[in-house]
Amino acid sequence: MSPRHRDVQLPPIGPDIDLDTKEIYLPNGQRLTNELAEEMAEEAMAYHYRVRGRGRPSITGEKDHTPNLTVRVKPATRAALEKIAAGQGRRLADVGREAFDEYISRHCDRAS
Repeated sequence: MSPRHRDVQLPPIGPDIDLDTKEIYLPNGQRLTNELAEEMAEEAMAYHYRVRGRGRPSITGEKDHTPNLTVRVKPATRAALEKIAAGQGRRLADVGREAFDEYISRHCDRAS
């Protein structure tokens, strides 16, 4: 297993603000205490790992690993793809993936 896929134990985050002496209030008017801050952090991390898991989400919608492909292109090609992506309100990766799929569908038989 590669180092980026193993569980990494992070050190605890040190105190940035002494919530016993500095008063911080949440939007609902509740005072933020050390206990509440810790509880909120634990809930946020639990939600993150429950909903997203680790890394980028799979494009298949499953929990399978999505293969990665790096391609070198001319600056003009990248600029054109970026312009298309921006014009469509999409990410460059999505436009590139669609371009590959379109090319493949024109040049070979494949079962999707």
